[in-house]
Amino acid sequence: MTGGRASRQVSAWGRLTANLHEVVRLTNAAQACERLSGGASTTLPVGVRRSYGDVCLNSGGRLLETVHLDRFIHADWQRGVVVVEAGMTIDELLRVSVPNGWFVPVTPGTKFVTLGGAVANDVHGKNHHLAGTFGRYVRRLRLARSDSEIVEVSPEQQPELFAATVGGLGLTGIIVDLELKLLQIASSYLEVETLPMANTDDFFHLSAESEKWPYTVAWVDCFATGATIGRGLYMRGRPLDDSAFDAHPRPSIAVPFTAPSVILNPLTIRSFNAFYRRMATHDGLVRVHYDKFFYPLDAVGSWNRLYGARGFYQFQCVVPMAQGGDVVRQLLQTAAEARQGSFLVVLKTFGNLPSPGILSFPHEGVTLSLDFPNKGNDTSKLLARLNAIAIDAGGRIYPAKDATMTAAQFQSSYPRWQEVERCRDAAIMSDFWRRVTGRISQ
Repeated sequence: MTGGRASRQVSAWGRLTANLHEVVRLTNAAQACERLSGGASTTLPVGVRRSYGDVCLNSGGRLLETVHLDRFIHADWQRGVVVVEAGMTIDELLRVSVPNGWFVPVTPGTKFVTLGGAVANDVHGKNHHLAGTFGRYVRRLRLARSDSEIVEVSPEQQPELFAATVGGLGLTGIIVDLELKLLQIASSYLEVETLPMANTDDFFHLSAESEKWPYTVAWVDCFATGATIGRGLYMRGRPLDDSAFDAHPRPSIAVPFTAPSVILNPLTIRSFNAFYRRMATHDGLVRVHYDKFFYPLDAVGSWNRLYGARGFYQFQCVVPMAQGGDVVRQLLQTAAEARQGSFLVVLKTFGNLPSPGILSFPHEGVTLSLDFPNKGNDTSKLLARLNAIAIDAGGRIYPAKDATMTAAQFQSSYPRWQEVERCRDAAIMSDFWRRVTGRISQ
């Protein structure tokens, strides 16, 4: 590596492909415009690449890594407002903010994502029904573009560019830093109740009953069929008020090598499902640290290696609530019939709070996510069926998870995509954007 540059094979979290990229490390904000405009190839700003498919890849081009832009610029712990560089991760923010009595207002299922990535994907969490997406709490951000100096954008200042940047998949420029409003907490613990679900009807009943709980999510047994389809566990949590402000520990174990593909198979997944249903159900409320509730997979470092050398796909869709029950049952039935097994099946509801971004994934309805070890053509065919079911029902697929959505499916379910294209920085491109918009030549 010379001057923070290196060419190497790079993959996303799903590890489906590893393609050659020039990787450039940003160490300060002043480099952003220079690195973005320099060179003939296209560029893509990235954080820690925890997206599953190809939104964080730019094969044959350049990646600008922002993870060393990770400093606090300003922190007001009285009001819970921070200005931070965009390469800071949620993990790093929480280590400082939790002891001061503040939490991120919205968090995905891993804390190992950068705040810039959280903006670019407008991430959602277990509280979408009450809080909406991450972008709703971004007051302003600074954006480096190849045709100008660093510009400041907000809902009031250059609102079109702000809306294209929140959920804009890193295409509008390099997010250098952002101002974020945090959520005040009185404890780093929650009281959590875990309830058995007999089927999808139970899920919708419990969701309606739990609409005032701040955090809700369901885990589903992918092998259940017939009257038991949707069988699983429904978890709901709310913050405690016990003045305990313990930050999270670092991962205690890690997967040290890529596991043989035979480890995750229908038999092992079925055994895990049965064990999890027995062990995870408790009577009444249980005091749980935020790390265990929000980030259970983070306890195992590099867990994506468990899927073997061929990697894995993750499918996540949202469909309107009106037909949500029928569509979720159809999706789960299709997955069960394929007998490929899904280790992580998560079911949640989305509320009606509008996302600020043009390409933001959530809308009011129900969202289902499943993962599948890559078994080649059989898995591709299954994902094509799942995509078609969701989109034909008026739903959409989550770009941060996707690796298979067609251009027609993307453009029909994200009809405002051309507004982002108009705001896209001419120097920036990603494999995802080429695939779903036909910008092959760039």
